[in-house]
Amino acid sequence: MPDSSHPIDVLLVEDDPGDELITREAFDTYTLGNTLHVVRDGEEALDFLYRRGPHTDAVRPDLILLDLNLPRYDGRQVLEQIKADPELAAIPVVVLTTSSAAEDVESSYRARANAFVTKPVDLDAFMAAIQQIDGFFVRVVKLPRPHP
Repeated sequence: MPDSSHPIDVLLVEDDPGDELITREAFDTYTLGNTLHVVRDGEEALDFLYRRGPHTDAVRPDLILLDLNLPRYDGRQVLEQIKADPELAAIPVVVLTTSSAAEDVESSYRARANAFVTKPVDLDAFMAAIQQIDGFFVRVVKLPRPHP
């Protein structure tokens, strides 16, 4: 089981290069060996999770950070696909998005997101939010054991 003594694999699904850079910086600053994998749209996220195309050697992530507003398949569609698949459904998904719309919050939880976090605009607050997400899912909760 992943815990504070075992690094985890995190899949970031993010199309904004600036938000990706901030997330990478937060992981580099605050995490202890966790690996951040990045895909830039919903289709690539599904390819990573199903190990298709250039992602045939992809690891099964322990945690997914998912933006809602993505090209190709949006985050809502990706979330629904993950939670509908018995092989993927146990992976915690944190919706990490600029939206704070009540309908996005409600629809994300109805689709079984594990958490909904609105991206802070302030750089320090954004990095702190990433640190708190990582800290919670690495040090506080027990994550399911990934399948090969």
